[in-house]
Amino acid sequence: MAPKSGAQRSSDIAVVGMSCRLPGAPGIDEFWHLLTTGGSAIERRADGTWRGSLEGAADFDAAFFDMTPRQAAAADPQQRLMLELGWTALENAGIVPGGLAGTDTGVFVGIAADDYAALLHRSATPVSGHTATGLSRGMAANRLSYLLGLRGPSLAVDSAQSSSLVAVHLACESLRRGESDLAIVGGVSLILAEDSTAGMELMGALSPDGRCHTFDARANGYVRGEGGACVVLKPLERALADGDRVHCVVRGSAVNNDGGGSTLTTPHREAQAAVLRAAYERAGVGPDQVSYVELHGTGTPVGDPVEAAALGAVLGTAQGRNAPLSVGSVKTNVGHLEAAAGLVGFVKAALCVREGVVPPSLNHATPNPAIPMDRLNLRVPTRLEPWPHPDERATGRLRLAGVSSFGMGGTNAHVVVEEAPASEAPVAGELVEPGAVALPPVVPVVVSGRSAGAVAELAGRVRESAGSGGLVDVGLSSVVSRSVFEHRSVVLAGDSAELSAGLDAVAGGVPLPGVVSGVASVGGGRSVFVFPGAGAKWAGMALGLWAESAVFAESMARCEAAFEGLVEWRLADVLGDGAALEREDVVQPASFAVMVSLAALWRSLGVVPDAVVGHS
Repeated sequence: MAPKSGAQRSSDIAVVGMSCRLPGAPGIDEFWHLLTTGGSAIERRADGTWRGSLEGAADFDAAFFDMTPRQAAAADPQQRLMLELGWTALENAGIVPGGLAGTDTGVFVGIAADDYAALLHRSATPVSGHTATGLSRGMAANRLSYLLGLRGPSLAVDSAQSSSLVAVHLACESLRRGESDLAIVGGVSLILAEDSTAGMELMGALSPDGRCHTFDARANGYVRGEGGACVVLKPLERALADGDRVHCVVRGSAVNNDGGGSTLTTPHREAQAAVLRAAYERAGVGPDQVSYVELHGTGTPVGDPVEAAALGAVLGTAQGRNAPLSVGSVKTNVGHLEAAAGLVGFVKAALCVREGVVPPSLNHATPNPAIPMDRLNLRVPTRLEPWPHPDERATGRLRLAGVSSFGMGGTNAHVVVEEAPASEAPVAGELVEPGAVALPPVVPVVVSGRSAGAVAELAGRVRESAGSGGLVDVGLSSVVSRSVFEHRSVVLAGDSAELSAGLDAVAGGVPLPGVVSGVASVGGGRSVFVFPGAGAKWAGMALGLWAESAVFAESMARCEAAFEGLVEWRLADVLGDGAALEREDVVQPASFAVMVSLAALWRSLGVVPDAVVGHS
């Protein structure tokens, strides 16, 4: 009997952060919207070619990443894109990038194109001291490691189109060996030299009608796309213990090579079947339990039938399967991102198992006659569908998907992705459950950047995404999950409408009550706790916090234990009694207990004083 999914193992790896910049989708939320609405970002360009183009690919804030204008100009835009993706993915994971210095965090980047080097060598641009590092593909990983002060492995992976999914495999193995304690995995691909497209066209790989018809009778090649994606990986046991939000779990993966097909670029069915079998064996789950596979799915007349035959042999017709295997390809939405394609498919699969739905695969009407879908027990969803097996939770199974990526030189990769397990631990960044305790009447939300313009731009982005979380969560994540820079605006909001209005004011540079903006000193500031004496009290002080904060309550209980036998009253009684607080023998110890407990609460949140002052 095949083992069930959902059985947690020490080798399981959690995906705790994600980011992307893709055609028609500048972020994860936009990407998911594009997928679920069946959107296509493929457009015909003025030169007649079809492409999934990345808007603003040349835009880059060099100063933010501690690069001079000359360094930035010499650096391949793929390096710059990787810096942006890595930073955003860490913040999505609730990790302040600057706090990773000195850690064994690894960086693994799938990258293959060298268009920028080709352009630079053909131009009259003089070689400089920044040229060597600017054009080296290895620097796509190394720059991020240098920026953040990381000590783990840092390497670029080039196995052609399978590069970024191979990078996921290598990162997971590094985490399992203990070589890395956290891993940042990226994939980037930008089309900067038009002759690179001409080369793929001469190979016969590109679709003349500008559509990728995966597994369809019209399959005639793919459309190129550009952009990138990034994920943050961490051992599942540690992620759950730390209260991280887990998007999905990597159960296992495998990589192999065709080992000599009929030609260098012709795929080999048995080699693809072998990588599938190895991946599910390492994942510890039966191949009949996978419900969806994100295909390599390039829509080529040769590649599609080979991939389908391997999938059908290992997964579609696996013993115990009681429904056809659903398959699809994100290349129909955004194009083939080549070295970054595998990671884009991985992010799509992660979102599918997290949300429990399967987006449509576009451009599919009539199955390829060379692919016997019924016999292979495969199907291509052409509309948004609920997860193929909605009863999985009731049977103890978690949603399970596979991701395939194959390089044109025969390097094959497959990763097994599972829904995150249910966790009773609070997710980092969630202070309270709605309705469980009284929320603060006003929440400060901090927006910061290295320039006033950066603050305004970020305020606009926060405004767009603020509706997806509670007001307290937005306020907490603004200071806990993001780096705080010297240019700052603080929006004081009592509800979502006030927050939206305040963020709009910051984005537009318009003064508004409840919004404070300025420039703070960074790095040299110190904190001082002031402990007031008699006079700084009121009836009912601290009772709400005592009920809401476990840290505060524990400290107050310790104070009560210390007072026992010395006083004839209890703190919980006198704090609500205005007359009692007028007695000197009550107010002094009561104020002491409240102040000490407040200090304990601040320290638990990371605010440790450099000095303390007080009186009485």
